[in-house]
Amino acid sequence: PAAAAKIHSNDAHRIQRALEVFQLTGKLISNLQRDDTSPLADFDILQIALMPSERKVLHDKIAQRFQMMLDAGFVDEVKALYARGDLSHDLPSIRSVGYRQAWDYLAGNIDEKTMRESAIAATRQLAKRQMTWLRTWPDCHYLDSELPSLVPHTSRLISSFFNTQYNQ
Repeated sequence: PAAAAKIHSNDAHRIQRALEVFQLTGKLISNLQRDDTSPLADFDILQIALMPSERKVLHDKIAQRFQMMLDAGFVDEVKALYARGDLSHDLPSIRSVGYRQAWDYLAGNIDEKTMRESAIAATRQLAKRQMTWLRTWPDCHYLDSELPSLVPHTSRLISSFFNTQYNQ
């Protein structure tokens, strides 16, 4: 009941996960989540998130990376999965970013240009959600991945963290 109150009725993945946890453990997921202590609780953790400060840089890199995937045979990889016959567009693995669009292309639902553009757009949306999630992390150090002095800056941050934590 506690998990059901928190999980939206349309969130099939979380409902399924809660049922799986109960079936496998005999325990309510809400109780496990409430009682769970992180295995890292006894450790000091330095959290670092790398992301470009300019969205255009990120968008350009996403487009370049997807083109590299296409050039390396991504569509052929998905074509082999598509040809197996035991997979469908309803599976989580096929619904993932890039695969979903390539699957639709192979099914004849979209053309190659639309596949490429929609995969890049979906990747941008995923990156935006990931950055939003990272910004909720307390005590996280956000570093500009395009910073020319990223390596020495990160090295100083790590050294400072360890000096503070272990040389008190």
